[in-house]
Amino acid sequence: MDMADRMKRTPVKEQEPKIRAKNFDEVCLGYEEEKAIQEANRCLTCKNPKCVEGCPVSVNIPGFISYVKEGKIEEAAKEIAKYSALPAVCGRVCPQENQCEGKCVLGIKGQAVAIGKLEKFVADWSRKNNVDLSQTEPKNNKKVAVVGSGPAGLTCAGDLAKKGYDVTIFEALHEAGGVLVYGIPEFRLPKDEVVKAEIENIKKLGVKIETNVIVGRTVTIDELIEDEKFEAVFIGSGAGLPKFMGIPGENANGVFSANEFLTRVNLMKAFKEEYHTPVKVGKKVAVVGGGNVAMDAARTALRLGAETHIVYRRGIDELPARAEEVHHAKEEGIIFDVLTNPNEILVDENGWVKGMKCVKMGLGEPDASGRRRPVEIEGSEFIMDVETVIMSLGTSPNPLISSTTEGLEINKWKCIVADETTGLTSREGVYAGGDAVTGAATVILAMGAGKNAAKAIDEYLKNK
Repeated sequence: MDMADRMKRTPVKEQEPKIRAKNFDEVCLGYEEEKAIQEANRCLTCKNPKCVEGCPVSVNIPGFISYVKEGKIEEAAKEIAKYSALPAVCGRVCPQENQCEGKCVLGIKGQAVAIGKLEKFVADWSRKNNVDLSQTEPKNNKKVAVVGSGPAGLTCAGDLAKKGYDVTIFEALHEAGGVLVYGIPEFRLPKDEVVKAEIENIKKLGVKIETNVIVGRTVTIDELIEDEKFEAVFIGSGAGLPKFMGIPGENANGVFSANEFLTRVNLMKAFKEEYHTPVKVGKKVAVVGGGNVAMDAARTALRLGAETHIVYRRGIDELPARAEEVHHAKEEGIIFDVLTNPNEILVDENGWVKGMKCVKMGLGEPDASGRRRPVEIEGSEFIMDVETVIMSLGTSPNPLISSTTEGLEINKWKCIVADETTGLTSREGVYAGGDAVTGAATVILAMGAGKNAAKAIDEYLKNK
């Protein structure tokens, strides 16, 4: 392969924007084997691979890509499985451009190796070819409880099960997967084909999952330790409490948090005609916010038939969402009303949204985040004609667990205080990680926290 070819990424198939904007099928169709091998051959197999440094779970990226180069896809899958329990998820939703691919040396003068798309290919091939990834060490008869079956909990549970622990996950909802099933849309992360299959792989390691168990109500952390005799607990309960703006009209019918909206559509299958759980969005929807969740909510509303607007108080260059998500949203016809801020939701006599009062913004000096501070432009108020408003302003942890657990320290944001390296909380034997500790972040960072905690729990119980 000459240097010119090496600098350019192998294109990946996607659904056409006009077609996919009307369905919930996966947007990215991924590589076929020939194209995956072609892309893998761009990898330089660096002696000091920066891509691994950029991965929160330290996957041996040159190692698995070397197997793909040789067409040894099963070996590639087994190499990834040493580090990650959710490769088909990570290949789809990780912000690779800021992590592994962001560190790839080919990206300095050309295009980085498509590490995420290669991981997706390997994981999908592994699933379709029934590769067995269920090897574990002998059972040691030590019990560990995991609270929450999102990416942090699943990773922690999977890693501990591989080491021989008897692990039970307690999940509040009726279906396992956490944000992977309720928060990320079907067109980005297929639930039955991908998420359920990855959870099944974790169950094959011996992990038990009990759904409909609300820790803090059904059972407390103290009861798990004292009555159920769990020797350690990992809290990976996420951050599911939505934030609102505090503007007039927010309690009207037709105002959703992005969390509620996506949960209804995902878990209650509101996107399927045969399910009797429709979501009324009307003809025009405004999604307030500019992050990945805002893009997910907007692209979902569009697929439910609405003209959809992203309303964001900063400029297009300040959008915190992944560039790929913004690009896909624009392709599909999402309208971006940037430098715009709502200050009131207008409500009709029946309590339903009838519009949203907004003001135009300018950008002033940088604030603490390093981004330029949005400033209202006097006299620029206008009314946006919308029937539905979806607030996507971030989330915080639900205080239920911390308020029902003796001696568990939390900070002013209601996040559990835990050691950055080990996940250890103020309670001996109780660990925490992911969004419950950091506030809303990414799937892969939650997985990294679950992985670190599993290692620390293993050391703690071996020395206990």
